[in-house]
Amino acid sequence: MEKDIVIDGLKLHYSETGNPDGEPVIIMHGWGCNLHTIESVARILEPSMRVFNLDLPGHGCSDEPSSIWGVEDYTRLLEKFVSLLKLSSPSIIGHSFGGRVGILYSSRNRVNKLVLVDAAGIKPRRKPDYYIKVYSYKTLKHLLPLLLGKKTGGKLLDRYRGKAGSADYRNSSPVMRGIMSKCVNEDLKKYMPQIKAPTLLIWGAQDTATPLSDAKTMERLIPDAGLVSFDGCGHYSFLDNPVGFRAVLKEFFK
Repeated sequence: MEKDIVIDGLKLHYSETGNPDGEPVIIMHGWGCNLHTIESVARILEPSMRVFNLDLPGHGCSDEPSSIWGVEDYTRLLEKFVSLLKLSSPSIIGHSFGGRVGILYSSRNRVNKLVLVDAAGIKPRRKPDYYIKVYSYKTLKHLLPLLLGKKTGGKLLDRYRGKAGSADYRNSSPVMRGIMSKCVNEDLKKYMPQIKAPTLLIWGAQDTATPLSDAKTMERLIPDAGLVSFDGCGHYSFLDNPVGFRAVLKEFFK
């Protein structure tokens, strides 16, 4: 059943399925996705657990934040959601961007189990062409309004930013672009040693968005963590290898 809850004036959309008497588990999708993207993960746990599958703010049917949020803002919203629904020590599953929120939440709240699936959270190493794009943009940001005026210069700047950015960036609204830029540049490694919950890392060995090296770093930094990687799988390992993913997840929650 899909529902809405208003937290601090923002509508958060989510689904609640599974066993109403089971232990709670909260699932969070990646950037540019919604709760339907990870419904297959929810279905694995529904027979025994009470499953909450969220549309993170700015995605799906949830409201977009009115300002530039960071991982801290998303985590505070999750904390309020857990409190309002009176969920005791929920398990957390986060894919990609949802993994960022899962990491920070689990570092300072009681969590039964944590699953990070091709999760973000480690600031990516940048190639030289990235810095060329950044400094070119910063130069144009100052020059174009002076040379062409604010309106015309602003339009050309938006066009350049759209072409230079990733597909996720180009498809986002101005606010969500700001949020994406802010969150991508947050490194959560310092929070990982504070995670006390048993943690399962599930990864696609050929993931290019959040490489397997990130998973190995997380495994080293999170005290009670284990890593399972699937050969031939990318950033959506739960879709690339559904049989293997199902077996591993069911065993972890056994």
